[in-house]
Amino acid sequence: MTEQRRPRPRAFRLDGDQTVTAKPTPRTDEGGRSSVEVVEPEFDIFAREAAQIADGMTGDEAAVEAAQANGMLRRYVFSWGGVFVSAVSGLLSLALMMWIWGIVEDLFRHSAILGMVGLGLAGLAAVAAIITAMREFRAIGRQNRIAKLHAALAEAHASDDGKAARERVGELCELYEHRPNTGRARALLNDYLKQIIDGRDLITLAERNLVAPLDDEARRAIASAAKRVSVVTAISPRALLDVLFVVGQAIVLMRKIAEIYGGRPGLFGFFKLARSVGAHLAITGGMAVGDSILQQALGHGIASRISAKLGEGVLNGLLTARVGLSAMAVCRPTPFIAEKQPGVSDVAPFLFRGDATKS
Repeated sequence: MTEQRRPRPRAFRLDGDQTVTAKPTPRTDEGGRSSVEVVEPEFDIFAREAAQIADGMTGDEAAVEAAQANGMLRRYVFSWGGVFVSAVSGLLSLALMMWIWGIVEDLFRHSAILGMVGLGLAGLAAVAAIITAMREFRAIGRQNRIAKLHAALAEAHASDDGKAARERVGELCELYEHRPNTGRARALLNDYLKQIIDGRDLITLAERNLVAPLDDEARRAIASAAKRVSVVTAISPRALLDVLFVVGQAIVLMRKIAEIYGGRPGLFGFFKLARSVGAHLAITGGMAVGDSILQQALGHGIASRISAKLGEGVLNGLLTARVGLSAMAVCRPTPFIAEKQPGVSDVAPFLFRGDATKS
Protein backbone atom coordinates (compact mmCIF):
# COMPACT_ATOMS: atom_id res chain seq x y z
CA MET A 1 0.00 0.00 0.00
CA THR A 2 1.59 3.22 -1.15
CA GLU A 3 1.48 6.33 0.97
CA GLN A 4 0.21 9.33 -0.94
CA ARG A 5 2.30 12.43 -0.46
CA ARG A 6 0.67 15.56 0.83
CA PRO A 7 0.71 18.51 -1.62
CA ARG A 8 3.42 21.04 -0.93
CA PRO A 9 2.42 24.66 -0.27
CA ARG A 10 2.55 26.92 -3.29
CA ALA A 11 4.46 30.18 -3.32
CA PHE A 12 3.46 33.24 -5.27
CA ARG A 13 4.91 36.64 -5.97
CA LEU A 14 3.39 39.95 -6.95
CA ASP A 15 4.49 41.43 -10.25
CA GLY A 16 2.79 44.80 -10.51
CA ASP A 17 -0.94 44.31 -10.83
CA GLN A 18 -0.56 40.65 -11.79
CA THR A 19 -0.36 37.70 -9.45
CA VAL A 20 2.09 35.01 -10.65
CA THR A 21 1.78 31.67 -8.97
CA ALA A 22 4.51 29.10 -8.85
CA LYS A 23 4.11 26.00 -10.96
CA PRO A 24 2.71 23.14 -8.94
CA THR A 25 5.06 20.26 -8.30
CA PRO A 26 3.76 17.18 -10.14
CA ARG A 27 2.90 14.25 -7.93
CA THR A 28 4.92 11.05 -8.38
CA ASP A 29 4.55 7.58 -7.00
CA GLU A 30 7.31 5.32 -5.62
CA GLY A 31 8.33 4.24 -9.13
CA GLY A 32 8.94 7.85 -10.17
CA ARG A 33 5.94 7.98 -12.47
CA SER A 34 3.71 11.02 -12.38
CA SER A 35 0.32 10.36 -10.86
CA VAL A 36 -2.89 11.81 -12.18
CA GLU A 37 -4.68 14.18 -9.84
CA VAL A 38 -8.42 13.63 -9.83
CA VAL A 39 -10.49 16.75 -9.28
CA GLU A 40 -13.99 15.99 -8.04
CA PRO A 41 -16.72 18.39 -9.22
CA GLU A 42 -18.35 20.47 -6.51
CA PHE A 43 -22.07 20.13 -6.01
CA ASP A 44 -23.95 23.34 -6.68
CA ILE A 45 -26.38 23.80 -3.79
CA PHE A 46 -28.02 26.74 -5.57
CA ALA A 47 -28.82 24.55 -8.58
CA ARG A 48 -30.47 22.03 -6.28
CA GLU A 49 -32.50 24.78 -4.62
CA ALA A 50 -33.58 26.08 -8.02
CA ALA A 51 -34.69 22.60 -9.05
CA GLN A 52 -36.68 22.25 -5.86
CA ILE A 53 -38.37 25.59 -6.48
CA ALA A 54 -39.16 24.58 -10.08
CA ASP A 55 -40.85 21.41 -8.86
CA GLY A 56 -42.43 23.10 -5.86
CA MET A 57 -45.73 24.23 -7.37
CA THR A 58 -48.45 23.79 -4.81
CA GLY A 59 -51.11 22.85 -7.35
CA ASP A 60 -51.57 20.01 -9.84
CA GLU A 61 -50.35 21.92 -12.88
CA ALA A 62 -50.57 18.94 -15.25
CA ALA A 63 -54.26 18.47 -14.44
CA VAL A 64 -54.98 22.18 -14.95
CA GLU A 65 -53.26 22.36 -18.33
CA ALA A 66 -54.92 19.14 -19.49
CA ALA A 67 -58.33 20.52 -18.48
CA GLN A 68 -57.67 23.80 -20.29
CA ALA A 69 -56.58 21.95 -23.42
CA ASN A 70 -59.74 19.85 -23.30
CA GLY A 71 -62.04 22.83 -22.89
CA MET A 72 -60.98 26.47 -23.12
CA LEU A 73 -58.19 25.81 -25.65
CA ARG A 74 -60.04 23.10 -27.53
CA ARG A 75 -60.46 23.79 -31.23
CA TYR A 76 -63.38 22.40 -33.12
CA VAL A 77 -62.12 19.98 -35.75
CA PHE A 78 -63.95 18.07 -38.44
CA SER A 79 -66.33 15.41 -37.14
CA TRP A 80 -69.65 14.02 -38.29
CA GLY A 81 -71.27 15.27 -35.11
CA GLY A 82 -69.99 18.77 -35.84
CA VAL A 83 -71.21 18.55 -39.43
CA PHE A 84 -74.65 17.49 -38.21
CA VAL A 85 -74.88 20.37 -35.72
CA SER A 86 -73.68 22.87 -38.32
CA ALA A 87 -76.16 21.64 -40.93
CA VAL A 88 -79.10 21.72 -38.51
CA SER A 89 -78.09 25.19 -37.27
CA GLY A 90 -77.87 26.42 -40.86
CA LEU A 91 -81.31 25.06 -41.71
CA LEU A 92 -82.84 26.64 -38.61
CA SER A 93 -81.19 29.96 -39.43
CA LEU A 94 -82.54 29.85 -43.00
CA ALA A 95 -86.01 28.97 -41.70
CA LEU A 96 -85.88 31.89 -39.27
CA MET A 97 -84.77 34.28 -42.00
CA MET A 98 -87.53 33.08 -44.36
CA TRP A 99 -90.10 33.50 -41.58
CA ILE A 100 -88.95 37.05 -40.84
CA TRP A 101 -88.88 37.92 -44.55
CA GLY A 102 -92.40 36.54 -44.93
CA ILE A 103 -93.61 38.79 -42.10
CA VAL A 104 -91.98 41.83 -43.73
CA GLU A 105 -93.65 41.02 -47.07
CA ASP A 106 -97.04 40.67 -45.37
CA LEU A 107 -96.52 44.05 -43.72
CA PHE A 108 -95.71 45.62 -47.09
CA ARG A 109 -98.93 44.19 -48.54
CA HIS A 110 -100.96 45.90 -45.84
CA SER A 111 -99.10 49.19 -45.78
CA ALA A 112 -95.82 50.63 -46.98
CA ILE A 113 -95.29 52.28 -43.59
CA LEU A 114 -95.76 49.00 -41.74
CA GLY A 115 -93.44 47.31 -44.20
CA MET A 116 -90.69 49.89 -43.60
CA VAL A 117 -91.12 49.56 -39.83
CA GLY A 118 -90.87 45.78 -40.08
CA LEU A 119 -87.83 46.01 -42.34
CA GLY A 120 -86.15 48.40 -39.91
CA LEU A 121 -86.83 46.09 -36.97
CA ALA A 122 -85.46 43.12 -38.94
CA GLY A 123 -82.31 45.08 -39.77
CA LEU A 124 -81.92 46.10 -36.13
CA ALA A 125 -82.24 42.47 -35.08
CA ALA A 126 -79.58 41.48 -37.63
CA VAL A 127 -77.17 44.14 -36.34
CA ALA A 128 -77.76 43.00 -32.75
CA ALA A 129 -77.09 39.39 -33.76
CA ILE A 130 -73.81 40.39 -35.44
CA ILE A 131 -72.67 42.38 -32.41
CA THR A 132 -73.58 39.48 -30.10
CA ALA A 133 -71.58 37.07 -32.27
CA MET A 134 -68.58 39.42 -32.19
CA ARG A 135 -68.78 39.61 -28.40
CA GLU A 136 -68.92 35.83 -28.22
CA PHE A 137 -65.77 35.47 -30.32
CA ARG A 138 -64.05 38.18 -28.27
CA ALA A 139 -64.97 36.42 -25.01
CA ILE A 140 -63.69 33.08 -26.31
CA GLY A 141 -60.46 34.77 -27.43
CA ARG A 142 -60.02 36.32 -23.98
CA GLN A 143 -60.46 32.94 -22.30
CA ASN A 144 -57.93 31.40 -24.67
CA ARG A 145 -55.52 34.23 -23.89
CA ILE A 146 -55.78 33.58 -20.14
CA ALA A 147 -55.27 29.83 -20.60
CA LYS A 148 -52.22 30.36 -22.85
CA LEU A 149 -50.79 32.90 -20.39
CA HIS A 150 -51.21 30.36 -17.59
CA ALA A 151 -49.22 27.72 -19.50
CA ALA A 152 -46.57 30.25 -20.60
CA LEU A 153 -46.00 31.46 -17.03
CA ALA A 154 -45.69 27.87 -15.81
CA GLU A 155 -43.12 27.14 -18.52
CA ALA A 156 -41.15 30.32 -17.81
CA HIS A 157 -41.10 29.50 -14.11
CA ALA A 158 -39.90 25.95 -14.75
CA SER A 159 -37.06 27.09 -17.06
CA ASP A 160 -36.27 30.28 -15.10
CA ASP A 161 -36.35 32.24 -18.36
CA GLY A 162 -36.00 35.90 -17.40
CA LYS A 163 -36.91 37.30 -20.80
CA ALA A 164 -40.04 35.15 -21.15
CA ALA A 165 -41.03 35.91 -17.58
CA ARG A 166 -40.85 39.66 -18.21
CA GLU A 167 -42.92 39.38 -21.37
CA ARG A 168 -45.59 37.25 -19.70
CA VAL A 169 -45.77 39.42 -16.57
CA GLY A 170 -46.22 42.42 -18.87
CA GLU A 171 -49.12 40.62 -20.56
CA LEU A 172 -50.57 39.87 -17.13
CA CYS A 173 -50.50 43.58 -16.28
CA GLU A 174 -52.18 44.42 -19.59
CA LEU A 175 -54.90 41.88 -18.82
CA TYR A 176 -56.03 43.87 -15.78
CA GLU A 177 -55.32 47.39 -17.00
CA HIS A 178 -59.07 48.16 -17.09
CA ARG A 179 -59.44 47.47 -13.34
CA PRO A 180 -58.72 50.44 -11.08
CA ASN A 181 -58.35 48.23 -7.98
CA THR A 182 -55.27 46.57 -9.51
CA GLY A 183 -53.53 49.86 -10.28
CA ARG A 184 -51.15 49.76 -7.32
CA ALA A 185 -50.12 46.15 -7.96
CA ARG A 186 -49.59 46.82 -11.67
CA ALA A 187 -47.46 49.88 -10.93
CA LEU A 188 -45.36 47.81 -8.52
CA LEU A 189 -44.90 45.04 -11.10
CA ASN A 190 -43.95 47.55 -13.80
CA ASP A 191 -41.27 48.82 -11.44
CA TYR A 192 -40.05 45.25 -10.86
CA LEU A 193 -39.82 44.73 -14.63
CA LYS A 194 -37.16 47.47 -14.79
CA GLN A 195 -35.02 45.80 -12.14
CA ILE A 196 -32.67 42.83 -12.38
CA ILE A 197 -34.80 40.00 -10.99
CA ASP A 198 -34.75 36.30 -11.82
CA GLY A 199 -37.62 34.92 -13.87
CA ARG A 200 -38.94 32.69 -11.09
CA ASP A 201 -38.84 35.50 -8.54
CA LEU A 202 -40.59 37.87 -10.93
CA ILE A 203 -43.44 35.42 -11.53
CA THR A 204 -43.71 34.82 -7.78
CA LEU A 205 -43.96 38.57 -7.15
CA ALA A 206 -46.66 38.86 -9.82
CA GLU A 207 -48.66 36.07 -8.20
CA ARG A 208 -48.41 37.52 -4.69
CA ASN A 209 -49.12 41.14 -5.59
CA LEU A 210 -51.61 40.91 -8.46
CA VAL A 211 -53.30 37.49 -8.39
CA ALA A 212 -53.46 36.79 -4.63
CA PRO A 213 -56.13 39.51 -4.00
CA LEU A 214 -58.20 37.97 -6.79
CA ASP A 215 -57.82 34.58 -5.08
CA ASP A 216 -59.32 36.01 -1.91
CA GLU A 217 -62.29 37.33 -3.87
CA ALA A 218 -62.76 33.95 -5.56
CA ARG A 219 -62.62 32.16 -2.19
CA ARG A 220 -65.32 34.42 -0.81
CA ALA A 221 -67.51 33.74 -3.85
CA ILE A 222 -67.07 29.97 -3.44
CA ALA A 223 -67.82 30.12 0.29
CA SER A 224 -70.96 32.18 -0.27
CA ALA A 225 -72.24 29.83 -2.98
CA ALA A 226 -71.52 26.71 -0.89
CA LYS A 227 -73.31 28.23 2.11
CA ARG A 228 -76.37 29.18 0.04
CA VAL A 229 -76.58 25.74 -1.51
CA SER A 230 -76.24 23.93 1.81
CA VAL A 231 -78.88 26.10 3.52
CA VAL A 232 -81.41 26.05 0.68
CA THR A 233 -81.02 22.29 0.18
CA ALA A 234 -81.56 21.68 3.90
CA ILE A 235 -84.87 23.58 3.95
CA SER A 236 -86.15 22.81 0.44
CA PRO A 237 -89.20 20.52 0.39
CA ARG A 238 -88.70 19.15 -3.15
CA ALA A 239 -85.74 17.28 -4.63
CA LEU A 240 -86.34 18.87 -8.06
CA LEU A 241 -85.89 22.32 -6.54
CA ASP A 242 -82.63 21.15 -4.95
CA VAL A 243 -81.27 19.99 -8.29
CA LEU A 244 -82.28 23.16 -10.11
CA PHE A 245 -80.82 25.39 -7.41
CA VAL A 246 -77.52 23.49 -7.26
CA VAL A 247 -77.13 23.59 -11.05
CA GLY A 248 -78.04 27.28 -11.17
CA GLN A 249 -75.58 28.18 -8.42
CA ALA A 250 -72.82 26.19 -10.14
CA ILE A 251 -73.42 28.09 -13.39
CA VAL A 252 -73.44 31.46 -11.63
CA LEU A 253 -70.32 30.55 -9.63
CA MET A 254 -68.31 29.48 -12.69
CA ARG A 255 -69.22 32.69 -14.55
CA LYS A 256 -68.37 34.85 -11.51
CA ILE A 257 -64.98 33.21 -10.97
CA ALA A 258 -64.16 33.62 -14.67
CA GLU A 259 -65.04 37.32 -14.42
CA ILE A 260 -62.91 37.71 -11.28
CA TYR A 261 -59.83 36.47 -13.14
CA GLY A 262 -60.52 38.55 -16.25
CA GLY A 263 -62.67 36.28 -18.40
CA ARG A 264 -66.06 37.33 -19.73
CA PRO A 265 -67.67 34.11 -20.93
CA GLY A 266 -70.68 34.36 -23.20
CA LEU A 267 -72.91 31.46 -24.17
CA PHE A 268 -70.38 29.42 -26.19
CA GLY A 269 -67.52 30.59 -23.98
CA PHE A 270 -69.38 29.26 -20.97
CA PHE A 271 -69.76 25.88 -22.65
CA LYS A 272 -65.98 25.72 -23.12
CA LEU A 273 -65.44 26.83 -19.52
CA ALA A 274 -67.84 24.18 -18.24
CA ARG A 275 -66.02 21.59 -20.32
CA SER A 276 -62.70 22.60 -18.72
CA VAL A 277 -64.20 22.48 -15.23
CA GLY A 278 -65.69 19.05 -15.91
CA ALA A 279 -62.38 17.79 -17.28
CA HIS A 280 -60.53 19.06 -14.22
CA LEU A 281 -63.02 17.35 -11.91
CA ALA A 282 -62.64 14.13 -13.88
CA ILE A 283 -58.82 14.27 -13.87
CA THR A 284 -58.54 15.03 -10.17
CA GLY A 285 -61.24 12.52 -9.31
CA GLY A 286 -63.60 15.20 -8.06
CA MET A 287 -61.29 15.77 -5.09
CA ALA A 288 -59.89 19.23 -4.45
CA VAL A 289 -56.19 19.48 -3.59
CA GLY A 290 -55.53 19.43 0.14
CA ASP A 291 -58.72 17.60 1.15
CA SER A 292 -58.98 14.13 2.57
CA ILE A 293 -61.77 11.62 2.12
CA LEU A 294 -61.95 11.10 5.88
CA GLN A 295 -62.48 14.80 6.52
CA GLN A 296 -65.29 15.08 3.99
CA ALA A 297 -66.95 11.85 5.13
CA LEU A 298 -66.78 13.06 8.74
CA GLY A 299 -68.47 16.36 7.93
CA HIS A 300 -71.24 14.63 5.99
CA GLY A 301 -71.62 11.87 8.59
CA ILE A 302 -72.15 14.18 11.56
CA ALA A 303 -74.75 16.18 9.66
CA SER A 304 -76.57 13.11 8.35
CA ARG A 305 -76.91 11.72 11.87
CA ILE A 306 -78.80 14.85 12.90
CA SER A 307 -81.00 15.14 9.82
CA ALA A 308 -81.11 13.56 6.38
CA LYS A 309 -81.87 16.93 4.76
CA LEU A 310 -79.00 18.54 6.62
CA GLY A 311 -76.69 15.82 5.33
CA GLU A 312 -77.89 16.48 1.78
CA GLY A 313 -77.22 20.18 2.31
CA VAL A 314 -73.64 19.51 3.40
CA LEU A 315 -73.08 17.15 0.46
CA ASN A 316 -74.42 19.65 -2.06
CA GLY A 317 -72.31 22.37 -0.45
CA LEU A 318 -69.23 20.18 -0.90
CA LEU A 319 -70.13 19.61 -4.54
CA THR A 320 -70.56 23.35 -5.16
CA ALA A 321 -67.23 24.11 -3.46
CA ARG A 322 -65.44 21.52 -5.60
CA VAL A 323 -66.91 23.01 -8.78
CA GLY A 324 -65.79 26.47 -7.67
CA LEU A 325 -62.25 25.28 -6.88
CA SER A 326 -61.96 23.61 -10.29
CA ALA A 327 -63.18 26.81 -11.96
CA MET A 328 -60.62 28.73 -9.91
CA ALA A 329 -57.82 26.43 -11.07
CA VAL A 330 -58.64 26.62 -14.79
CA CYS A 331 -59.50 30.35 -14.84
CA ARG A 332 -56.45 31.53 -12.90
CA PRO A 333 -53.90 33.25 -15.18
CA THR A 334 -50.93 32.03 -13.12
CA PRO A 335 -50.18 28.60 -11.65
CA PHE A 336 -50.11 28.08 -7.90
CA ILE A 337 -46.46 28.71 -7.02
CA ALA A 338 -46.08 30.93 -3.96
CA GLU A 339 -49.70 30.60 -2.89
CA LYS A 340 -51.10 27.29 -1.68
CA GLN A 341 -53.90 25.89 -3.78
CA PRO A 342 -56.98 25.94 -1.52
CA GLY A 343 -59.15 22.96 -0.74
CA VAL A 344 -62.77 22.59 0.31
CA SER A 345 -61.81 22.89 3.97
CA ASP A 346 -60.15 26.24 3.21
CA VAL A 347 -63.04 27.89 1.36
CA ALA A 348 -65.94 26.26 3.25
CA PRO A 349 -64.77 25.29 6.75
CA PHE A 350 -68.32 25.55 8.06
CA LEU A 351 -69.13 22.27 6.28
CA PHE A 352 -66.70 20.35 8.51
CA ARG A 353 -67.28 21.84 11.95
CA GLY A 354 -69.27 19.49 14.09
CA ASP A 355 -70.11 22.19 16.60
CA ALA A 356 -71.68 24.26 13.86
CA THR A 357 -73.95 21.42 12.84
CA LYS A 358 -75.04 20.70 16.39
CA SER A 359 -76.10 24.23 17.11
